[in-house]
Amino acid sequence: MADTKREIERKYEADAEARATGETPLPDLTRVAGVSSVPDKGVAELDAVYYDTHDLRLAADSITLRRRTGGDDAGWHLKLPVSPDVRDEIRAPLADAIPRSLAGLIRSRTRDDLVVPVVRLLSSRDVRHLLDARGELLAEVSVDSVTAERLDGDGGTARWTEIEVELADGGDPAFLDAVEKRLRKAGVRRASSASKLARALADTAPGPKPEKEKKQRKTAPDTAGDHVLAYLREQVDAIVAYDPAVRRDLPDSVHQLRVATRRLRSALRTYKKVLDRTVTDPIAEELKWLAGELGVDRDHEVLNDRLQTRIAALPRPLLLGPVRGRLRSVSRRTGSRRKSIAVLDSRRHLDLLTTLHALLADPPLLPAAARPAAKLIPKAVLRDYARLAARVEHALSVPPGHDRDLAMHEARKAAKRARYAAEAACPALGKPAKRFAKRMKAVQTVLGDHQDSVVARDALRNLAVQAHAAGETAFTWGLMYGQEEADAAARERELPEVWERASRQELRADLRAV
Repeated sequence: MADTKREIERKYEADAEARATGETPLPDLTRVAGVSSVPDKGVAELDAVYYDTHDLRLAADSITLRRRTGGDDAGWHLKLPVSPDVRDEIRAPLADAIPRSLAGLIRSRTRDDLVVPVVRLLSSRDVRHLLDARGELLAEVSVDSVTAERLDGDGGTARWTEIEVELADGGDPAFLDAVEKRLRKAGVRRASSASKLARALADTAPGPKPEKEKKQRKTAPDTAGDHVLAYLREQVDAIVAYDPAVRRDLPDSVHQLRVATRRLRSALRTYKKVLDRTVTDPIAEELKWLAGELGVDRDHEVLNDRLQTRIAALPRPLLLGPVRGRLRSVSRRTGSRRKSIAVLDSRRHLDLLTTLHALLADPPLLPAAARPAAKLIPKAVLRDYARLAARVEHALSVPPGHDRDLAMHEARKAAKRARYAAEAACPALGKPAKRFAKRMKAVQTVLGDHQDSVVARDALRNLAVQAHAAGETAFTWGLMYGQEEADAAARERELPEVWERASRQELRADLRAV
């Protein structure tokens, strides 16, 4: 069984003068505000082997997987970046092979490739605790003397000394600023590498050490193909990143993974002049499958929350019969996380990930991809707008009822695609695309709220039928049905005004004028 620890730490190294003397100074840290004592906790000898693919895919995403012995936390450790200086460390007991619980969390990156030992780090860790006046731990400071050995080729060895400062659980990150200020006065600076592994890989790389290149200013992509591929890469990266988040059952992770698949699928359809659809259409279908598989329980959860909110807003005298109990009986989670993980572990999903990476590595660009982005991309966005306009006008022309509900649902899907197209165009077109996307989102919101009401009414009708069959009163379900019907009618009245703002000629003219 794996457990997770949020790790907030900073790494430091001595400046050039201190390194020349072979010492990494550790100043008197009792002079840091709030620190009362700095007891010496002794020296631990740590032996860690780091694992990665042959092309160092995990390291490229600032992920580390290691098997470590020695110290008080021997075992397997997987570290996933959260933000600068913050990582989630997922731990599993010591074993010979990579634990399945950790292997699953890296599968979206490793896929079918072997994960092998790449670096061994031997560290002599001199540990001190920073305690407040009550003896509570504020942070742990360690001076690590490290020896690195490359295991995946003809690389060499490297040695260095660094300081780590790790915040205690629940501590205030501002405390690390105070410690850093004291360290800087003693000639200690932030480490040039984000992790020991990153430094070890750089210092033990086979062949001569490359000279540090001067940072060159990145030039913005010029062609439509450049812009579209950059957007596709963002969505593929999001799919890969949210895969382990779904496995960990992190909040909103399923929703965000589905959004990335939808954005990617939409882009493949919108920019059909850039990418060959004979190649991308099958990929789009697989993305549709993935979003659908992950969405069943998510959609059910959203519906349940909507109905629970309605029930909570009703006065008690209007809650007739076992309303809450009946809703609970049909709203229990049915192993959604287990099913989601099964989808992510499936051969079909892994094949999709492989296909997506192959698409980015060798994109099926059409001749139009070489055209300037400002010429081609506005036309793609406006094609999606034209589709939306036709569907909105049709929905507004249909009398209220089932047919209008269907027409508004189709318009909602077109609004989402037009919004995604505009958002993808923002790097190329700037503010005009942002304004356009904002208007498309407003239309999508109205249509989405309407569709949520349609789905809720279907569910309420079924609940009323079940209640009646069980000999219960269906009054409350009918009351809620009426509320949803009124909400839907309000959205239908709202749509013409929202659409008028979204369909103004100047919004489209601004896109063309970029």
